[in-house]
Amino acid sequence: MERQRYAERCSELFAVGGFAAVRETAEAGLDEYGPDPVLLRWLGQAHAAEDEDDHDREAETAYRKGLALAPHDLGLLVSYMELCLRSDSFDHPSRARRAVELQKRVEELAPPGSPERERVDDATGWAGRGYWDDLMAGAARGRAQRAATEERSVLVTDALRRDARGESREEAGEDLDAAAVAAAVELLQGARNAPLRLLLAHRVAAYVLTFALSFGLNKALVWSGALEFSLWGWLLYVPLFAAEAKLRRAERIGKERVVARVQARHQAADTV
Repeated sequence: MERQRYAERCSELFAVGGFAAVRETAEAGLDEYGPDPVLLRWLGQAHAAEDEDDHDREAETAYRKGLALAPHDLGLLVSYMELCLRSDSFDHPSRARRAVELQKRVEELAPPGSPERERVDDATGWAGRGYWDDLMAGAARGRAQRAATEERSVLVTDALRRDARGESREEAGEDLDAAAVAAAVELLQGARNAPLRLLLAHRVAAYVLTFALSFGLNKALVWSGALEFSLWGWLLYVPLFAAEAKLRRAERIGKERVVARVQARHQAADTV
């Protein structure tokens, strides 16, 4: 297989979150062709995406090997800089110092307005945030996640209703959202999951009602003298958390299936 094909496959697998598969593909290309800056960049990015110390070390090793071959490769420089900026300066002081050097090199090589300079600006902006900036960013992420969960709940509910009417299921293919919805429909089948299906179908109302009931139960237990302080009412949230746990599990299953499908397509192409 050509070297470029390995890089293309890494790109496809990275896009669907198949980081382990990216590493496997990049390493296969490196075994076949020897050290290559592009494949080393993909290997480093697939390690860095795991956001764990061991993987960060492997990512740094890959980036340094790539830059030894291609010192002016902007993709490697920016990716390495992002890793260094993300690292804790107390635990990894050398990376913090290296980030400044890498930023200077990128700014020398990349023209203003280029994608690489935009990545530098984004990374440095993130690294320079203060406590309140982090707090606001975290709140924004929370709102985005809640909106995504609400949208996923609607899609799953619609798919469940179509399934109940006996309509044929659409092929999810390599679409992550469609694969997650298909997995959720499978996980929510059966009579024992009927309450969870109901909660997802009326998610906002369920949260409002659960808050009112849990707050009222806690107050009632205190006012009755049974308890001086009560948190028992918050147990009413357990069914809601169970329903959303199903969606998160379906998302993981959907991603695994999409990655497997992409890999199967690659393997089929190899046999042609």
